[in-house]
Amino acid sequence: MSRQHEGGCLCGAVRYRISEPAKFSSICHCRSCQRATGSPVSGFVGVTADHFTVLTGNIALYESSPGVRRGFCRQCGTSLTYEGNRWPDEVHIYTATLDDPRVLPPSVHTMTVDSIPWFITEDDLTEKTGFGSAP
Repeated sequence: MSRQHEGGCLCGAVRYRISEPAKFSSICHCRSCQRATGSPVSGFVGVTADHFTVLTGNIALYESSPGVRRGFCRQCGTSLTYEGNRWPDEVHIYTATLDDPRVLPPSVHTMTVDSIPWFITEDDLTEKTGFGSAP
């Protein structure tokens, strides 16, 4: 049996469950995530679509750019998910919306080309300028 983790939005209207194994856990520095969340970085855990279940409520979707859908709670506005045509069978969950965000720590920084200079990370994680495998 795989480990399961639950999470949800700020107001509690939306609850979800994910099942391991996670495909990745990362910290994204891209400008789109910065604007969507109002934060210099966003933590993500990616799972296959069949490992993601909405337990209560409904996730509203917003197409933030062609082929990209960002999910959020319609009541409180909490950013919950990211889905894109580039990853057709995956759901990327904002790590901080997990009930215990410590369970799936990040292993990489992505899109560091968009890093905000005053936000400095001091960890040993790999840094990638994009989403691909090149640094």
